[in-house]
Amino acid sequence: MTTESPRWFKSSYSNNGGTCVEWAPACASVTGTIPVRDSKNVTGPVLDVSTTAFAVFVAGVKGDGFDLV
Repeated sequence: MTTESPRWFKSSYSNNGGTCVEWAPACASVTGTIPVRDSKNVTGPVLDVSTTAFAVFVAGVKGDGFDLV
């Protein structure tokens, strides 16, 4: 186990409107999960998402599989 802080990434499609999430994909090889956090609250809670669930989410976003209401 490492004590290094995760390296966080934000989508290149982000328009910096303040409603972004960040993820730390390098953690997946160690933990099997991908940490996700609110980019506006970097010291706030982190959600650990399974790699499978994250992949399904990304595929849904790329495939325009979510309705905006």
